[in-house]
Parts: sequence; C-alpha cells; structure tokens
Amino acid sequence: MQNPKQYSPLALAFLGDAVFELMVREKTVRESNLPVKKLHDITVSYVCAESQAIAMKELVPLLTAEEFAIFRRGRNASGAVPKNADVRSYRIATGLEALFGYLYLMGDTDRIQELFERIDGHN
Repeated sequence: MQNPKQYSPLALAFLGDAVFELMVREKTVRESNLPVKKLHDITVSYVCAESQAIAMKELVPLLTAEEFAIFRRGRNASGAVPKNADVRSYRIATGLEALFGYLYLMGDTDRIQELFERIDGHN
C-alpha cells in the first residue's frame, strides 16, 4: 500500500471531499427527518468552499505540524477553480479536503471525527 504522503494533494482532496460530505450527510440525516431537497440544501451549505474555508480557520491552530503540511500542500495545489467560487476560499477548502483525505488513508478516523466536531456548528 502506498504511503498517503506520496499521493498528490489533489488526489487527497478528491477523496477528502467525499469523506467530508459523507460526514455532513450522516450528521444531517441523524439530526433531522426532512425531505431530501432540504437535506441536500443543508449539506451544500456545509460543503461549499466558503463554508469549508471558514471552518478551516478554526482548525489551523489545532493541527499538528504534519497535518498543517498536508493542508498547505492541498491549499497550494494548482487546479481549476469553479467560476462560482472565490479563489482563496476554494484553495483553503481544497486544503481541508486534502487533510481529510490524508487522515482517512492513514486510518485515523478518530482524528477526522475530532476535527469535524470542532467545526460542526459553524453553519
């Protein structure tokens, strides 16, 4: 198995996006019995770049040096930015997703949960 540090930051972000969204979806379903459209709207409010960038500001002081390095690699990765996203927010959100992808591949689900709980409630 490949060391998670050897994956590109965008590959980590690709995986981390799914990890983060699954956590948001699970939280949303567990907390509310709403129509799917409403569940979707709540999820989108959490997983958009602006929301993730705000959440990341809360997490930065809590990161280990290794975690911060992964975040920074994701934030600094060059990739296409969607037209509807602010470039700075999108880059920070990519860093958050890279971190979640890295932690997932490391098997550190406790740390993922700990970080997710810290940002839960910012939306």
